[in-house]
Amino acid sequence: MRRPEARPALAGTRGASPPPPVSTPAFFPELRGMGSGRTLKFALCEVLQFAGLCAPLFVVMQRFAGVAAKVKASARPHGDGATAYWLIVASSIAYVTSTALLVWVPMKYMVFVKNKFLDGRRKWRPVALVYVILSTLPCFAFLVASSKVQLNNNMKHDAFTELPVSLVLFSLICVDLVERIRHCRLTGQANDGERDAHIPSSVLTHVEQVTPVAPAVPGQPGPAPQHNDGNPSGADGTAGDPGGPPSVSGLSSRSASTAAGRSSQCAHGGPPRSLCACDPRADVFVDSFMFWMDTVEMVRVAGLPGVYYSGWVFPVYIFSFLSCLRVVAMPQSPLLSSLGVALQDFPFFFVRVALVAFFGFVTPVLYLMKNLLVCLAFVYFNFMTRLRVFNTERMFF
Repeated sequence: MRRPEARPALAGTRGASPPPPVSTPAFFPELRGMGSGRTLKFALCEVLQFAGLCAPLFVVMQRFAGVAAKVKASARPHGDGATAYWLIVASSIAYVTSTALLVWVPMKYMVFVKNKFLDGRRKWRPVALVYVILSTLPCFAFLVASSKVQLNNNMKHDAFTELPVSLVLFSLICVDLVERIRHCRLTGQANDGERDAHIPSSVLTHVEQVTPVAPAVPGQPGPAPQHNDGNPSGADGTAGDPGGPPSVSGLSSRSASTAAGRSSQCAHGGPPRSLCACDPRADVFVDSFMFWMDTVEMVRVAGLPGVYYSGWVFPVYIFSFLSCLRVVAMPQSPLLSSLGVALQDFPFFFVRVALVAFFGFVTPVLYLMKNLLVCLAFVYFNFMTRLRVFNTERMFF
């Protein structure tokens, strides 16, 4: 007997199956639940960086336009300074528009879309380099040009007090912060994968195994200290001496175990846990501002009327801009120490000595000693300790 064919269930009947869910197209990731937050964070970061690019240029060039209008009005009593003012303002708008369309947007496209275009961008930051060239350099140039224009016309109209520090360098710090924190999530607790090279973290990530040392028994030879390479001898080929100074690996193991003990103490409940709170996303804000403190102090000196209306404004702003180029390197790049000494501490020391000699204590002596000690420590511990006369370990063998 032939079985009757099953009829398809009509719409609205009890046995009707629900319609299949409509899948979101793959080319609209921002509509997904997981991608909407990332898209919002990406848009927020891009808006902040573009605002940091435009705001200093508009404000500095508008103030420079005011100075140019005052100079033209004083040179020609019946002249109109509004023409020069609006011409400079229009030039600033044209400059920002052209650089944004011809340089900033194509560079962003190459960085985020064409990943193979900049294979080595994990060692340096092209966005920071382009920002320093397009925004910080023109702002410093117009500040120096304004000083030169006022000196040539025997005027002291505007010294741009606090403007370079509060706006130009703060925008640079904000761009640096966005570049360092955009790779981690902004909500919830930080994951272990977010502790990358962009965020400095004091959390222990690698703990070496410490070999226990048994007490020496009379009449029995003690165990030889073991190293990572399995050689019982010391690093220089001599036999290990239990009574000698600890090696570098021993010191690192001891510091690692101490850090592990501190973290285990903070793992318990109670008030100590709230006092031991530490998040790398919060530490990056402190690290970014501390990174620029020396440059901020140098630029602040240039805003003083005695220094601004003199020829010393040129070396101050020139070396301050060179110190801003340190932002191109990654926060944990091995070249950052050398760049800091070559572009900041070494030239800042001589500039501060000259400023103190000509103008008095316009800059604190603390920063002068900081530049001197950093240069001496860098040269001594990296070069002079390699000499035989400074190698104190060989004096006892």
